[in-house]
Amino acid sequence: MNTSLRTPPLLIALLLLIPASHPAFALAHSDQAALLDGVTKIDTPCCIGPLAVFGDRASPIVLGKAHDLREPVVAATTLGKGRAVAFGHPGYFGTDALGAPDGGRLVINALRWAAAGPADAVLRVGIREYPDLPPFLRDHDIQAEPLDGEDWLDRISSLDVLCSPLSDLSPHDIAALAEHVNGGVGLLVAEKAGDWLENNPGSDLADYGPNLLLGKAGIFWADGDLGRPADDTYFATSDSAQLCHADTAVQVLAAHADGTAERSPEDVAQATQTLMRAIAALYPADITALPGLDRLLLTPDRDFSNMKERPVAANQPFSRIVLARQLEELKQASPQQIAPHPAARAFPGYVPPNAPRVSRTLTVDTAIPGWHSTGLYAAPGEIVETEVSPRLDGKDLHLRIGAHSDTLWHHSKWRRVPEITRTFPLASLFTAAASPFGGLIYIQVPDSCDLGIISLTIHNAVEAPYYARGKTDLRDWRATIRYRPAPWAEIQGNNLILTLPASVVRDLDDPEAVMKFWDDVLDADADLATIPRQRSRPERICADVQISAGYMHSGYPIMTHLDAADMMVNARKIMADRRGGAGWGFFHELGHNHQSPDWTFSGTGEVTVNLFTLYVCETVCGTPAHQTREQLTPRWMLEQTRKHLADGADFEKWKASPFLGLIMYVQLKDAFGWEAYKTVFAEYRNLPDDERPKNDDEKRDQWLVRFSRAVGKNLGPFFQAWGIPTSDQARDSISDLPIWMPEGFPPA
Repeated sequence: MNTSLRTPPLLIALLLLIPASHPAFALAHSDQAALLDGVTKIDTPCCIGPLAVFGDRASPIVLGKAHDLREPVVAATTLGKGRAVAFGHPGYFGTDALGAPDGGRLVINALRWAAAGPADAVLRVGIREYPDLPPFLRDHDIQAEPLDGEDWLDRISSLDVLCSPLSDLSPHDIAALAEHVNGGVGLLVAEKAGDWLENNPGSDLADYGPNLLLGKAGIFWADGDLGRPADDTYFATSDSAQLCHADTAVQVLAAHADGTAERSPEDVAQATQTLMRAIAALYPADITALPGLDRLLLTPDRDFSNMKERPVAANQPFSRIVLARQLEELKQASPQQIAPHPAARAFPGYVPPNAPRVSRTLTVDTAIPGWHSTGLYAAPGEIVETEVSPRLDGKDLHLRIGAHSDTLWHHSKWRRVPEITRTFPLASLFTAAASPFGGLIYIQVPDSCDLGIISLTIHNAVEAPYYARGKTDLRDWRATIRYRPAPWAEIQGNNLILTLPASVVRDLDDPEAVMKFWDDVLDADADLATIPRQRSRPERICADVQISAGYMHSGYPIMTHLDAADMMVNARKIMADRRGGAGWGFFHELGHNHQSPDWTFSGTGEVTVNLFTLYVCETVCGTPAHQTREQLTPRWMLEQTRKHLADGADFEKWKASPFLGLIMYVQLKDAFGWEAYKTVFAEYRNLPDDERPKNDDEKRDQWLVRFSRAVGKNLGPFFQAWGIPTSDQARDSISDLPIWMPEGFPPA
């Protein structure tokens, strides 16, 4: 494939400013100390985005952690006479984060540092679009001016610091703002690049407002999601912060490669992750221009042809960087420039060269959002063309190639290329699309699309095995459809679509029975969640050679490993497994897709999900809850309950043990039945927004009160016996109800 790259002069100029002889940290230790004075760790918003930090001005300030690797989530830099602090999520300026001691302290420190004035000076801060900031700052004796109206840019020069998002600004406004910052006005920005990309499909991070302004100062908001750590906190910078600066990462990897300064495997992995993030954020960078890497990256021994058997590991930093570079190049390439990638043959798979290429006209009901299966496959490196009517232009429809949407950049080993799906906007009568990896073809429909049923034609595709319940004739399936040549297949029911290797379905005689079973499972989930059985879109389960987290994980699609593919179509075995193990994982992840955060407080994310697992086991598979797992047998439950109570009913330990937590919920089910849960879930679902719980304390209180009222019993002492914290007010509100405890509880 073509590995030539374009070279952005600005980026190379910035990177080459860094001497290769020492770590590239711009801010003095005194600056970092001022920013982190009194700050040890900060509460973090959910799903925070990372920052790429590079150049001779910027430094990481707070590090988030994705798995075993760290990435900047707060960084600081200088721009002319001005100073700027970047936050990777707007939630850092929200009530919860500001109310946490270190989070609020960090924002105050950042404002004073950005103002660059005397420590006791009265600050004048202008604020756009962050409604929780003004009252917080006024409580800390800082003058906060909301900047309303169209003339807000004209009033910046009188401020010490501006707090404002930048993604809604035009390039002209960004240029005007840059003049103010260069002149000495401080700047605080809290945004997430992934949200902007989701709302602006097909856009490039180079056009993202925060990057237009602070990219030249060494901070780029990058795509991605670090998730939320178990304790909800991220740490202020430590010794690993240097390895989270792209220029230092270059130096460390180059020195490690030539033997002048060997580093630990952990350091190499961290430096590699940092550099890959920078490549993705700053593309198209000519990585060979970075000191020490040009010779290493151009060596011809990078073999990606069978990553399933020969994974690219963290101890192969340059192979990982080469692959990251190739992928960024491919994202920018036109369909006409795309060729098959060597890794595609092993995964997603090989399309026989003699497989017929076909054209198919399809209808799509745009009232159903999400991915619409077509039964067609794009061969790696081949152009497929979509023909649509003029009325679809500008309606945000996309053609998607590939179902394997998990990204794997954070893994220590890559058993496939970390990012292999692509989408293309259907913005004209004819749209050419191609993927170097190939994949199943979908029409992607946005929410609230009003086009009705549309027709379109896809040219030069390969037929895939595809069964749609109620539409595909079983005789045709058995005779021809299951033998179609694409390497991936789909089996679709009313409520669920299974995506799995075509080899799994070649001998599948009765997909109708399989999908009836899965439709029953999803109907049961809907019944317990008290939502309509007719869904806005079907759920999806997709098998993959490697997924982003765990053995399975929830989402759209739910992802699982290839070894689960055979079980996906073996409804008979799942039904016959009296211990529930065969179906537990699938039922569990589908349960996650039905959980509500309103009745799932901290520590119960892996507990309340299994209410759905148990309900499906009981109502669809006929397996009573106490027979599904060893951990739910009466003997095990009694032993664990006694131990928990003897240890003082420690709430933190309860939260850390999902099956221990589940005992309490099973006790409620045994006493009051599933109808009690349905009643409470329906009540939550119908709550007006102003009555929904706002934090964990309110979630526990409301769960106690609403369940107690639903069953007509005072569950306060029951919650207290288990060690679940609730307020006096909540317990007092149900004191008129008769107290209830399970028979024989607490056990002697």
